Amino acid sequence: MPMIKPATLAFIALFLLTAAAVQAIPDLPVKFDSASIEVKGQEYPVEYAQTYEQRARGLMYRKSLCEDCGMLFRFSTPKKASMWMKNTFIPLDVAFIDRNGVITDIKALQPHNLESVGASEEVIYALEMNQGWFARQNIKVGDQIIVNP
Repeated sequence: MPMIKPATLAFIALFLLTAAAVQAIPDLPVKFDSASIEVKGQEYPVEYAQTYEQRARGLMYRKSLCEDCGMLFRFSTPKKASMWMKNTFIPLDVAFIDRNGVITDIKALQPHNLESVGASEEVIYALEMNQGWFARQNIKVGDQIIVNP
């Protein structure tokens, strides 16, 4: 019987630990910060995802979201951001927002879809709300959002 090298054993152990940690992610609580957004004269409180851990969790594993609730993601630097819906049960719309607070895109996101949906320009924020929320509020591309973290 051939001997397994210590480096191979270490790699296997690391792989198994990583796999176990990934499986445990839904059990780990992530606390979100709070912010408010103002658009068209209305103010809405939102959850604020600004750390890597917060952005990585997002709205995953939730089964519902109140009518005017949402999550604002802040990226560390302006970029052509993209979102996906792994482990997300709620149909959402995402508005990508540039550094001036202008909405560059509003796109629909389908539950559990692993395809990335991206911004057409560099943005600093993404705002996820219930699907149809932007249309019901008559919020469109080109509108400005004021963020109050």
